[in-house]
Amino acid sequence: MDETELYTAMRHFADSWGLLAMALFFVGAVIFALRPGGKKHADEAASIPLRED
Repeated sequence: MDETELYTAMRHFADSWGLLAMALFFVGAVIFALRPGGKKHADEAASIPLRED
């Protein structure tokens, strides 16, 4: 397999399955961020730098 065939195969993978994987990751991240109870955890994480332990 020469470089051109490898590039073509990698490009085909990225155009099909790679795009699907990135889209699924994005949807999962949005669902994770907007889940019920997520605001409490986000507020706790946001206040970490302001704590004086």
